[in-house]
Amino acid sequence: MFTVGALFTNCYVSSYEKTKEAVIIDPGFDDYSEAERIFKYIDTNALKLRYVVDTHGHPDHVCGNGIVKEKFHAPILIHELDAHMLGESSREGGQFFGFENFSPEADVLLREGDAVKFGLTTLRVILTPGHSRGSISLLGDHEVFSGDTLFSGSIGRTDFPGGSESDMRRSLKKLACLPENLVVYTGHGPTTTIGEEKRSNPFLQSL
Repeated sequence: MFTVGALFTNCYVSSYEKTKEAVIIDPGFDDYSEAERIFKYIDTNALKLRYVVDTHGHPDHVCGNGIVKEKFHAPILIHELDAHMLGESSREGGQFFGFENFSPEADVLLREGDAVKFGLTTLRVILTPGHSRGSISLLGDHEVFSGDTLFSGSIGRTDFPGGSESDMRRSLKKLACLPENLVVYTGHGPTTTIGEEKRSNPFLQSL
């Protein structure tokens, strides 16, 4: 986990140890010095980057997509409902919020139930709208990458364009049904577990 950018976004490098295949999840870095930290980690561990995966299309999660693709030529994956936020929209949205970099258009559009495979690892796509229409969580065997849907003790905002309180409630119910021992790698803030959030997160307790 690398915390990057003005909004302290968590960017993840997830890899399969035996084959060294890897993905970058939410490259929210806006300058090359932050990118170099992550690239050094990839090079030092001799990882082979397969994909860039965005949990949603907001600039603080995708503004590094172009930097990564330029270096590794890895395809960019995002849910089809958030794909419109990339490309020229990413440039315009990023500039509005003061970001210098932006994301090219997506190469692969994801849907509910799709599998992101690297090595013998699979991350299953769960559509978890609420923060945006195309927000996804990525479910592995022992973990879930929740993007800006579920945080430690909190949840993502629902007042942005494409956000929805009712969608968020349904998405939280989906996540609350996952095994309690799953580690939750959040889009911002510390890691947690599904069980801990069910016990202490007021937004899950109110479901």
